[in-house]
Amino acid sequence: MSASSAPARLAVPETARARVLIVGDVMLDRYWFGDASRVSPEAPVPVVLVEREEARPGGAANVARNCVALGAAAQLLSVIGDDEHGRRLAALVNESGVRASFHTDASMPTTVKLRVIARQQQLIRIDFETPPSGEVLASKLAEFEQALPTCDAVILSDYGKGGLTHIERMIALARAAGRPVLVDPKGDDYARYHGATLVTPNRAELREVVGTWKDDADFLRRAQALRAELALEALLVTRAEQGMSLFRADGALHIPAETREVYDVSGAGDTVIATLGVMMAAGAALEDAMRLANRAAGIVVGKLGTAVATREELTAAD
Repeated sequence: MSASSAPARLAVPETARARVLIVGDVMLDRYWFGDASRVSPEAPVPVVLVEREEARPGGAANVARNCVALGAAAQLLSVIGDDEHGRRLAALVNESGVRASFHTDASMPTTVKLRVIARQQQLIRIDFETPPSGEVLASKLAEFEQALPTCDAVILSDYGKGGLTHIERMIALARAAGRPVLVDPKGDDYARYHGATLVTPNRAELREVVGTWKDDADFLRRAQALRAELALEALLVTRAEQGMSLFRADGALHIPAETREVYDVSGAGDTVIATLGVMMAAGAALEDAMRLANRAAGIVVGKLGTAVATREELTAAD
């Protein structure tokens, strides 16, 4: 595997005219912050006195707001429930500058991830989720096809919540329209991503699909075999402190992580694929987009919870 260090300067392309279409599973990320100074008399667990609460867009909604923070125009297609959490999520997404089209499904609650944090540590995460109905997903597919001519790149953010049931059809439609398709994958069935431009698993997600590798040579062989099997132009594996590895037909490229203090890795994958999508939509070469995504990941892991890396932060990091 060839390794490469980042150049001294890496120009951030003009992103104001870049248009990105994001489709996938959205959720409301809720945070309860408090103090945990005593143990419950009922069980050996901490008692958290909640002092404040925050809510942020999560999943594909966090991808979309990362795109906007990087200066691009973002259109988001997804499904929410007909409930207070859905209305709160829609309001937050609107406030972030994302143009969203939310299909409402009264048969499902909006997906919520509730994190309880005390002394800067996450104590527990509680998830509430139900897959959307087939009728709502079919109407979203029709809107996706109509939106393709108005975008420069497509990001499919798969969180395994059922919102991308028609992902094979979406990939085929986007590729037929000449749009690059980037997929943030989930689960162990990658056959559904066949024909995408780029798929971006992290290290653990790749291991679910190709098994455990013995060494770098075995890692390269397994990753390239998966890329070829899925007919991908590229496979990008995020490897946390080990950086990123990009696999294409002409070989593999590895870049080290940009050294920063890691505060919270949640949502880092959203930032990576958003940066890749925005930079490719703005005309950047894939290798340059990868380096900028690596830089953006280094920025966002220094922030609490689902967060964004801005264009100004990317530029300042030069």
